[in-house]
This record gives sequence, C-alpha cells and structure tokens, in this order.
Amino acid sequence: MTSIITSQTHNIVTMAPLTAAEIVKHSAYDSVAWNLPPTSSGTCPVAQNRRGGPLNLYYEIHGTGPAKLVWIMGLNASHDDWKRQTKYFGHQNASKYTCLVFDNRGVGRSDKPVNYYSTSEMAQDAVDLLSHLGWIDLSAPATRSIHVIGASMGGMISQEVGMLIPDRLASLTLCCTAPRLVRTAPFLENLRERASMFIPRHVDVELARLGHTLFGGDFLDQPDTEYEDPKKNFPTRRERFAAGQLKKREDPDSFTKKGFLMQIVACYFHHKSPEQLKALGDAVGRERIAVLHGTEDRMLTFRHGEILHEEIGKGILWKVYEGSGHVLMWENEDEVNQLLEELVDRTS
Repeated sequence: MTSIITSQTHNIVTMAPLTAAEIVKHSAYDSVAWNLPPTSSGTCPVAQNRRGGPLNLYYEIHGTGPAKLVWIMGLNASHDDWKRQTKYFGHQNASKYTCLVFDNRGVGRSDKPVNYYSTSEMAQDAVDLLSHLGWIDLSAPATRSIHVIGASMGGMISQEVGMLIPDRLASLTLCCTAPRLVRTAPFLENLRERASMFIPRHVDVELARLGHTLFGGDFLDQPDTEYEDPKKNFPTRRERFAAGQLKKREDPDSFTKKGFLMQIVACYFHHKSPEQLKALGDAVGRERIAVLHGTEDRMLTFRHGEILHEEIGKGILWKVYEGSGHVLMWENEDEVNQLLEELVDRTS
C-alpha cells in the first residue's frame, strides 16, 4: 500500500466578495468558459432495452494519444467540469492521451428521463458509450486499455464500471467519492444546500453556502491567478467559482431540477459492501487503483475515502489532501494531474 499526504498554505484576500450582480458585469466573466475544441464530439444512444432507455449521451473526445482516459463527473456536473484535466491531458499532452468526457444522464446535453436512476445503470451507460466508440469490444478477448477516473458521484459510477469490466481497466481512480453513505446527516444537509439553487432566494446566499460545501480551507479566498491578463481575473477564486455557477443558470435546459433529483437518488442508494470492494480490488488489481480524498470534504466526508481505502485493501495508492475539500481537481490541480499522469503511464 502506498499512502501520500500533502498540505499547502496560501495567501488569502480578506476583502468582501463581489456580489452576483457585480460578477456578471466583471471583465473576467466571459473567461470562465474555456475554449477547448474537441477532436470529435457527438451523441450516442445508450440503454437500449434498459430502464429509462433508449436515451442519448453527449460526449467529446480530446487528444489523439495511445492512452485512453475516461472521465466520469459527479452530481449535476457536466463534461465541462473536467476542463482542467481535459486541457492538460487532451490538449497540452494530446499526443500521449485521448480523453473521453461526457454528460451523464440527467445533466448537460444528455437526455434527462424521469425515472429511477442508479449508479449501476449509469455505469452501463458508460460501457455502452465505450462500445459505441470502439474503445472496448465486449465480444473480443479482454485487454487492459482503459483508464477510468471518477469524481464524487462519478466515482460511484466508476466503481460500478470496475465491476462490469474489471479486466478491461488499465487503471481506476476514485476521487472524493464513497462506497456507500455513512453518517448521512451531513450529506443530506449538503444536498439540501445544493438543491437550494432551484429555490427562490438571494443568489449570493446560495453561492456562499455552495462554496462552503464544496471547497476546503481558504482556497476560495486566494487570489484568482487563472490568466496572465489581469482583466481576465477576478479578485479571488470565490468569484471565479461563483461565475461558473452563474454561467450554468444561463443554460436552464442543461441543468434541471428533475435531472438533479434523479441523480440524487442514484447517489443515495449507491452501496458497495466490503466484500464487493475486495472483489473489485482483486479483479482490477490493487496496483492499478488510486483513492484520493480531502480531509475537509464536507460533501462526502473524509471517512468515506478511508472506508474505500480500507475495504479495497492493501496495495492501492491512497492519497490524502490535507485541508482540501470536495473539488480536488481544482483545489489540487497540479498535484492531481501529476498523480494521474504517473499512474496512467505506469499502468499503460
């Protein structure tokens, strides 16, 4: 077993945050959307003869390299929420990696059927997509050619993918996720806060609550240094995060209450037993598995990551981010990208 613990200290900005009205008028507002043209994109029919199907998933492919990376995002999040990893792996290192990002059922440009969602059904959606793209051939002998990375609900879905096609995974990374919900009161409280984006109330209150739920420590109070051009930067990361949420509100068809609630159902009923997790480790290979978690994760508390680590078993890569919250892909962007690159390169 490999265990790594990292922590950071930062400068913070103590000025009052900008209001939502000020953010949308700020010169940096349009910089929130990144220009990352995909190598290809489209929609794929999935769930033929399955519950809620058939339905279409929207996907994008970035990069042309030999290593195939599948990124599975979390609750009410779209493929765009992988943009920091898409840029690094699918653009800056496009000759080494090919990245598949997509919108789960219920969010973004994918269909949003109103029925019972489960992480196992959503995992089958992902397998259908991989088959459609020719990334796997279920009729052929298995080869370990796919690297799966899942965050939050996407990590739950990734566990299910690992159980469906374990012998086709070159690596499996489970980030800020859970095998099942423990001590559910904080989780349910945080879900209520996230659902508040659909309840009429002051937007600044909603954004402050959501930021507290998702990020650890003083991350959001650090200066925004996203661009060299200061006109494209907000005073702090808090405004950059808020701007991203406000951008989502401009596309109400992509982020709907019904889709959000259906995905909540999938999260709430996700359950992998100790025996199932041990079997997952046996089938995928623990040397191919990484579990990442922040100690200040308020959405899925640190104990959830510890349980994954303990029950998959010795031999996995266990990475602890001291003081970090639920959005490790941004809070610890460089470290996470480096860890993933090393894991993918080692297991390809």
